[in-house]
Amino acid sequence: MGFELVGSAADVAKGTAIQTEINGVEVAVVHADDDTFYAVHDECSHAAVALSEGEIEGCMIECWLHGSRFDLRTGEPSGLPATEPVATFPVEIRDGDIYVSTTPSNGVEP
Repeated sequence: MGFELVGSAADVAKGTAIQTEINGVEVAVVHADDDTFYAVHDECSHAAVALSEGEIEGCMIECWLHGSRFDLRTGEPSGLPATEPVATFPVEIRDGDIYVSTTPSNGVEP
């Protein structure tokens, strides 16, 4: 499982997300309210829009278009309209930098 450098953790404020591309896959890197960093496929499983543009609340990210919410830890939707999970990726913070794995941690392919 390889990890790719995304950038500095200091550049992602708590409660926000950034979009990055890892091996051709768009990934949303989220600095959640619990001060943990998460990474999910940056595309809502209901409508093909960027989750990184949505709202973060606790360990959830909400799609701005139709309001689907996804658990950042598991990728699972919390309710309609989304019914399919999004891929999640392991994140490591090393010396203040964010590294994201290229292999989904929940078995969902992006």
